[in-house]
Amino acid sequence: MTAPPEDAPGEGPPVAVRTTDLHKTYSGPRGDVPAVQGIDLEVAEGEFFGLLGPNGAGKSTTIGMLTTLVVPTSGAAQVCGLDVVRRSVEVKRRIGMVSQNNTLDNDLNAFENLEFRGRYFGMSGKDARRRADELLEMFTLQDRRKGTPFELSGGQAKRLMICRALVHRPEVLFLDEPTAGLDPQNRVNLWEVLRGLQQEGQTIVLTTHYMEEAEELCDRLAVVDHGRILASGTVEGLKDSAGADTVISVSYDGTPPEDVGKLRERSGIERVEVAGEQVRVFAREPDGVLGELVAIGAAAGVGVTDASQLRPSLETVFLTLTGREYRD
Repeated sequence: MTAPPEDAPGEGPPVAVRTTDLHKTYSGPRGDVPAVQGIDLEVAEGEFFGLLGPNGAGKSTTIGMLTTLVVPTSGAAQVCGLDVVRRSVEVKRRIGMVSQNNTLDNDLNAFENLEFRGRYFGMSGKDARRRADELLEMFTLQDRRKGTPFELSGGQAKRLMICRALVHRPEVLFLDEPTAGLDPQNRVNLWEVLRGLQQEGQTIVLTTHYMEEAEELCDRLAVVDHGRILASGTVEGLKDSAGADTVISVSYDGTPPEDVGKLRERSGIERVEVAGEQVRVFAREPDGVLGELVAIGAAAGVGVTDASQLRPSLETVFLTLTGREYRD
């Protein structure tokens, strides 16, 4: 794997994470499967950066390479100015990682999970215990200090996993689908915790398939699918650059009338897609389009079974970029 020169101090804005033409291909009995296909990223120090995409888009594989768990097939990745392959041990010392699955030690209570992690990173017993107490208080888990992972709720376990990742004060915190499986209340509570961390200067890289989560938390984000970045930037910048349209969708109870194709000639309509019994219209000027689709169906004797209108958002950015429904 080729790698560019490692970052020299003082050159340009501080960069916490950088990838260059990063690839990962898995080989199996059915042949090669490309998981990541040439991703270029830069994450600044103190930034909250998100990788947004459906399951199977390549987000977790990308995080795996950045955290040294997955070896890239080609390209290069640097974290804290260190090559993730050639200097993997040093990278591990400077990052924290929270995976999708619960990886807490079930034989230890909450306090011990943190204390032992501190000792693993070379802290003295006194410093490790002090840091464990500090984090339990910060994440409102003091009353669960003696609880085992089996005795914690899903939200408490996720907070404890973040505590454990922060024990050694990492420069970059990686979160892979951190709120997957949490109920809405715990999800919102965790958002507040993560906002607080960033306000204190923590660099955070998040993967998520929740568009609301990405929009709520991230300074910048990249929309990823099929191992490629489709677009990246701020939420508002993505809406502008991707030309996010209002998406009007109508499902008929039969074959869509041919007249729906005439909408392509209407001013403010970017494109019209017909798939089965569904028609999707991408419009810069959406007023009246939904009513016209209903009227076209009625004139042809075809009823409407479902209809929706999505105003410009991350969801419509995704639809505009890919021309298909977002996958859970």
